[in-house]
Amino acid sequence: MLEIKVPATTANIGPGFDTLGLALNVYNKFYISEIDKGIYIDGCDDKYRNENNLIYTSMKYFYNKINPPKILTGIKIKIESNIPLSRGLGSSATCIVAGVVAANILSDSNLNKYELLKIASEIEGHPDNIAPALLGNMVVSLIDDGNIYYDTIKIPNELSFCCIIPDFELSTSLARSILPNTIYHKDCVFNISHSTLLVSALLNKNFDLIKIACKDKIHQDYRGKLIENYYDIVNMSYDLNCIGVFLSGAGPTIMSIIKDDDINFIGEMKSFLESLDNRWILKKLKCDTNGTIVNVI
Repeated sequence: MLEIKVPATTANIGPGFDTLGLALNVYNKFYISEIDKGIYIDGCDDKYRNENNLIYTSMKYFYNKINPPKILTGIKIKIESNIPLSRGLGSSATCIVAGVVAANILSDSNLNKYELLKIASEIEGHPDNIAPALLGNMVVSLIDDGNIYYDTIKIPNELSFCCIIPDFELSTSLARSILPNTIYHKDCVFNISHSTLLVSALLNKNFDLIKIACKDKIHQDYRGKLIENYYDIVNMSYDLNCIGVFLSGAGPTIMSIIKDDDINFIGEMKSFLESLDNRWILKKLKCDTNGTIVNVI
């Protein structure tokens, strides 16, 4: 049996739409083994306990890609989920990565991490969540002429990421559909300049630049309108002197970056969240540096 631990991820990081992603130290665990026949899935809602399960379909996709193709006759999957669904924290990416990594091992394919990243990104459609889920750290990634190019960035140890998570979901498809079909040239330039400044500021620990670098004109303002109290939480985060705020993935989770020596932010933000109509929880997390870990048990 394989035990596969995959971290949550936060993508876009403000201006880095479909390009930047970061792994977080909260995890989904998957226990996967082959059986003679059938599909047995435990640890998720009934609607996911069938052949449409994303872990299962990712394994089938992998098996169809290898040469010669392999038939998936039977599989047993147990899920220990610590990442909420449809909150912009990469829960689907953990399932895809787990499925691809498991299939690679069970088929004795021995593909390297780049090849796994390419297959998993084909399933997801883009690598911004997949790359950090597989590799850890912060990852800058892109697709050019069908090939994936990426580089990892070490996040300074003194930074923490406060996940502000609501009790309601926001589907990625809805969050995508609200985006405009065309983007003004000046808005493209705005995001290019801000995303490159963000990467530079993180690498050089110029934390005073992160607030301005987190600004975006491609997706956050559109998606923020779908999230009750989004702007209230963003404004309060800055009032409490966080160094940056961004929408996690497609939302609705909001991410505030703080320095570890900030002793006031968490308590005061929790008090503010309690005054809102919806229930919000706050989790202080660090950047995961390991990515996906596999144990044979």
